[in-house]
Amino acid sequence: SKMNTLGQSPNAKLDKTILEKYMRLPQPEDKIQATYIWIDGTGEHVRAKDRTLTSIPKTPKDYPIWNYDGSSTYQAEGTNSDTFLYPVAVYKDPFRPGANNVLVLCETFKHNKDPTATNHRNTCMEAVERAADTKPWFGIEQEYTLLDSDNRPFGWPSNGFPGPQGPYYCGVGADKVYAREIVEAHYRACLYAGIDIAGTNAEVMPAQWEFQVGPGEGIKCADDLWVARYILHRIAEEYGVIVTFDPKPMPGNWNGSGAHCNFSTVAMREENGIIEIEKAIDKLSKQHLRHIQAYDPKGGKDNVRRLTGHHETSSIHDFSAGVANRGASIRIPRGVAEDKKGYLEDRRPSSNCDPYSVCNALIRTCILDE
Repeated sequence: SKMNTLGQSPNAKLDKTILEKYMRLPQPEDKIQATYIWIDGTGEHVRAKDRTLTSIPKTPKDYPIWNYDGSSTYQAEGTNSDTFLYPVAVYKDPFRPGANNVLVLCETFKHNKDPTATNHRNTCMEAVERAADTKPWFGIEQEYTLLDSDNRPFGWPSNGFPGPQGPYYCGVGADKVYAREIVEAHYRACLYAGIDIAGTNAEVMPAQWEFQVGPGEGIKCADDLWVARYILHRIAEEYGVIVTFDPKPMPGNWNGSGAHCNFSTVAMREENGIIEIEKAIDKLSKQHLRHIQAYDPKGGKDNVRRLTGHHETSSIHDFSAGVANRGASIRIPRGVAEDKKGYLEDRRPSSNCDPYSVCNALIRTCILDE
């Protein structure tokens, strides 16, 4: 059988040094390259296309509204395919030299100006605005797995398995970690872009990694996470490596991937905030199903494979909470219990969750009492 190995990836074969001479060409002063980024109809994959602007607009709202063929992104019929892009957040472009080039994150709207089915930012923004006086902060821990072009975890033997989990988490050494270059490049690119990336580490399964975004107030953490995912896909693409946010890429005795969400309000962060944290946990305990449905793009079906009660997860069927317990739905970090203030960690969101849906559900349950 012919194995489609990484070496056969057309992207990995291209000579990367040739591009440099074109990237060094001086650009006209009045020309800016803008990459518009949006979430497609799957709710978990991003798309992007570029346009030239003649000046840098002052705010995201001043960027031109654009459109695309929604029938090719699972978002519209071919007979009425124009779908609209409304710019909402702007970042520096780490892929193109020149201080003015930008990444433009967009919301998607149908031809009649209603949000598309996978535009969850719209309703999240409404919740964020209503909860603004409580100053909600979010931090998200994004786990992911790198695959080679035959969809095996990167660096795994093609006809077998690596040794059992144990040495790989936060590992160093060529027998423990694979493709650190991608992680390092991503970290620097995110910092350059203006994303609040807080750190990175190698995860429990070999070829599995994590980066953290936040803490950010309101919508910023979720915006940052989507753009950080885009940047990660782009960098891995150059190496001919695939990034998967699937919550359980390898069945069996291997850890899955989550997107643990750390959440707090100003009351939780102040003296004796533990009382507010416990109130929020009580509210969450009564809304478990709502959150499970919001925490992966398939309404909970993806998380069924991951939230088994094993491999540092809670069972999808039961709500639980505990101090320093990685087998609970909600973990109160040890330091928070000792300080009697801080934040809670919701361990249920799937690695391929839409952070807008996660933040929206937490605000509506814990703050707006909906």
